[in-house]
Amino acid sequence: MRKGLLGLVAVLLIGGAAAGVILWRQSKAEPPKQAPPQPTPVVAATVNAHPVPIYLRGVGTVIAFNNVVVRSQITGPLIKVSFRQGQAVHKGDVLAEIDPRPYQAQLDQAIANKARDQAQLVNAQANLGRYVPLQAKGFATGQLVDTQKAQVAQLEAAVKSDQAVIENAQVNLGYTRLTAPIDGVTGIRQIDEGNIIHPTDTNGLVDVTQIQPISLIFTLPETNFPEIQQQMTKGPIQVFAFSQDDKSQLDAGELLLIDNQINQTTGTIRLRATFPNAKHLLWPGELVNARLLLRTEPAGLTIAAGAVQQGPAGSYVYVILPDQSVQVRPVHVAQISQGQALIDSGLTAGETIVVDGQYKLQPGTHVAILHGKAAQEADLQSAVEQAIP
Repeated sequence: MRKGLLGLVAVLLIGGAAAGVILWRQSKAEPPKQAPPQPTPVVAATVNAHPVPIYLRGVGTVIAFNNVVVRSQITGPLIKVSFRQGQAVHKGDVLAEIDPRPYQAQLDQAIANKARDQAQLVNAQANLGRYVPLQAKGFATGQLVDTQKAQVAQLEAAVKSDQAVIENAQVNLGYTRLTAPIDGVTGIRQIDEGNIIHPTDTNGLVDVTQIQPISLIFTLPETNFPEIQQQMTKGPIQVFAFSQDDKSQLDAGELLLIDNQINQTTGTIRLRATFPNAKHLLWPGELVNARLLLRTEPAGLTIAAGAVQQGPAGSYVYVILPDQSVQVRPVHVAQISQGQALIDSGLTAGETIVVDGQYKLQPGTHVAILHGKAAQEADLQSAVEQAIP
């Protein structure tokens, strides 16, 4: 019995020693290696250097170059309207006619009066021509000659007065035809055919608006004034008119002038540009976006606007280093136009930056750059994820 107990104790001691040896060897063994983290897939692009136009942006209202209300200079019944509302007309086109008969009668009467006085003047001049030689021979008194001279002068004045009346009647007769004073487009007709038209009618017959060329008045911050003034001394400055959604260019023109005073209340300056408006895309009263081409940077650095991120310290981008890790780089954005950001500090030409997939990155993260179809799919996936709240 005792021998059996001793044997069991020996077996336990030997087993414990073996287990200790195994544990000791395991403690000395190297820990298992963990697999390195997989690089984060991103879409990247290269910083480009090329000529970049610098724009100043403002909002403005389209203003007609000229707007004229066609009014009657005389009173009379409107017997004919010769234009359609909204019709393009040229200077001198007949728009409407007033009954000319009363004014024609006045002209005829004035012509007859002149003919009468002219005949009397001819007779008085003939008599004077006879009296003067008779006075020299003593057969006519000086008083008779002087009286005849006065009569001739009186009739000459009457003929001149008749001519003035004729010219006035001719002008009034001409006023019976209402014509377009400028090239433009007619608006809504204010008086219908058959009504009596007066010079005192508030709205006249119709207004004609010139739309070629046309003007745009827009505002910019007063801080831009010195640079605009400086550029104007170098030559004409181009201005582009865009639709309110900023997607369609409506026309291209030139800066005409800077207003003669700054609005102290708003801190802005008004400017006026002129456009040829050949396609009639600019219309009086229309609200449009204006882009003033201030200058062109010969070697501006541009990147996709989506690459620029915003943080507590301002704008930054992720720059991909040669070892495929990323670095946070503060940048200053000079302008954003048509999806491209102009960078005037923080980057150099040729550097590679992350344009999509930034939300997965931290400084030092290694990345794998996607190309072709994979980049397009990643772009789309990023857009979907950002759209989901």
